[in-house]
Amino acid sequence: MYTISELAKEFNLTTRTIRYYEELGLINPKRSESGNRIYTRKHHAQLKLVLRGKRFGFSLDEIKEMVLLFDKDRTGEKQLQRTIEYGNQKLGEVNQRIKELNEIKAEIEELLADFTMKLDSIRSVKK
Repeated sequence: MYTISELAKEFNLTTRTIRYYEELGLINPKRSESGNRIYTRKHHAQLKLVLRGKRFGFSLDEIKEMVLLFDKDRTGEKQLQRTIEYGNQKLGEVNQRIKELNEIKAEIEELLADFTMKLDSIRSVKK
C-alpha cells in the first residue's frame, strides 16, 4: 500500500498531479474510512505506465485507453494490441519529425557554408 505522498515522492510528481490523474480516471484508488486515498501495487504500475506514455508523447486519453484496457481484458491481449497500434502511430510521427529535422539541419549547414564563403570572400578583398 502507498500513500499519495509516497507515490508523489517516488515518481517526482506533485500530489495535485496524482489527484488530477485520478480525476481523469487514469487511476482509481480506494479510500480509507478516514477518507485518505489508498494506492496498491496496481495503482503504482498504472502510474508508471502513465508517466512512460507521457514521456513517449501519448495523449492522456490514449494513455487512459491503454491502461484501462487491462481491466476489461485480463489476458492483456487487447491492451497490447492497442498499445502496438498507438506505438506504430507514434513511431511514424517520430520518424516524420526526424526527417523534418534532418531537412532543417541540411538547410542550416548549407546556409552556414554560404555565409562562410561570403565572409571569406569579404576578408580576401580587404587584404
